Amino acid sequence: MNKANKTARPPAPATRASASSGTSAREREHTGAVEERMYQDIYDAIMEHRLPPRTKLTEQTLCQIYDTARHTVRKVLSRLASEGMVDLEANRGAFIASPSHAEVRDMFELRNILEHAVLEKVGQAAGTRQIAGLRRMVEEERDCYLNGDRPRWIRLSAQFHLALAELTGNALLVETLRKLVSRTTLMIAKTEAPGHNACSFDEHETVLEALEQGDIAAAQSHMAHHLHLCEDRVRPDADDQFDLRAVLGKGL
Repeated sequence: MNKANKTARPPAPATRASASSGTSAREREHTGAVEERMYQDIYDAIMEHRLPPRTKLTEQTLCQIYDTARHTVRKVLSRLASEGMVDLEANRGAFIASPSHAEVRDMFELRNILEHAVLEKVGQAAGTRQIAGLRRMVEEERDCYLNGDRPRWIRLSAQFHLALAELTGNALLVETLRKLVSRTTLMIAKTEAPGHNACSFDEHETVLEALEQGDIAAAQSHMAHHLHLCEDRVRPDADDQFDLRAVLGKGL
């Protein structure tokens, strides 16, 4: 009897479960791809100032542009908010961050304090291999700028500071600095004096040269000068409003 009962059990439910699981996996993969594309599109548009500070990121419009659900849009907006790129305001929605001049000043002051400490620790421990990795990043930053790849150039310019912080091995420091770097970088002016944009990788290079020479104080001084120049590049508040479809909808 027991043997007959075991034989009579149908395999169909397990088969259906496997098919359902496979479909869910494909859906998750598709949703993940859409989510990443949306994040990169918005990030690049912010950094290129095609979407300036205070632009509203309307959930419904983003759902239509990317043909996706609201929960995916909200996940992307939350990720951007955690990085300081977007401000989420209760009952109003999501807006590209627009720090006040006072906040920008405070953020650069805090960056100066943190990055001074980063160089103190990194300068005592970083080896030739770590410095070489940072040099490659600066070279790529220069190449992207010269080749007109502005989104990647800006991303690498910001990443240089985080890569330095990562050498400390302090994850909390890195996350704190990540938000400050993102939030200050998005305020850098798109249009500046000719050739002035190119200073970022030159300034990064002077920091590395000092580190290679074992001169921590000089590296700290060069970094402080670099951050001062970055703060000078922050543009005034802009009231321009842009159409999300015109900026993000191309090619979709």
